[in-house]
Amino acid sequence: MRAWLLVTEQLSARQDGPAEENGWGDRAGDTALTVPLPALDPLVTTGIRAHATVLYPFLPVARVRPGSADPGGTEATLRALFASHAPFTLRFAAFREEPGVLFLAPEPAGPLAALTGAVRAHWPEAVPYRGIFGPEGLEPHVTVAHGEQFGAVRARLAPALPVTCRVTGVRLIVHDGLGWRDRVTYPLRAPGPVS
Repeated sequence: MRAWLLVTEQLSARQDGPAEENGWGDRAGDTALTVPLPALDPLVTTGIRAHATVLYPFLPVARVRPGSADPGGTEATLRALFASHAPFTLRFAAFREEPGVLFLAPEPAGPLAALTGAVRAHWPEAVPYRGIFGPEGLEPHVTVAHGEQFGAVRARLAPALPVTCRVTGVRLIVHDGLGWRDRVTYPLRAPGPVS
């Protein structure tokens, strides 16, 4: 719960000062690794597409060169890392709430946590959420809304649950100073038990 209280404080700070002062805000050149969840788009009221974050921020864009032929580079490492994980299915059955944040928690959360752990093992300098929620960041989740009163949002969206999403890849996105842009999607490929 402490981490979610910090989310609320940081969201308030975003409105009160520039990103450089409050530590939270997106910066031009930031990258992130996310799992797109388009089936949840109708439930998300934050103004961005539904996703679960694998790691934000990842590395500065200058260190990530999608399409690079460098076999030991970041691009090749990401491609191999995600290809070693099997696709999986997530179920979102109920809203959860912490002060100022309405979210959906995935069932199971383990596959998302495993992706984050694998990325962090290769790039320990990439600290989730710039470290403002501690070194481990937040539990896997999909943010639905920010604010104070969620009763109306829950009532309107609850009939759409549960939602099941198949995860087949991880998307690298880049902030260009105006918004987030898709750069490349890394497929999950490893054969394994269907989850």
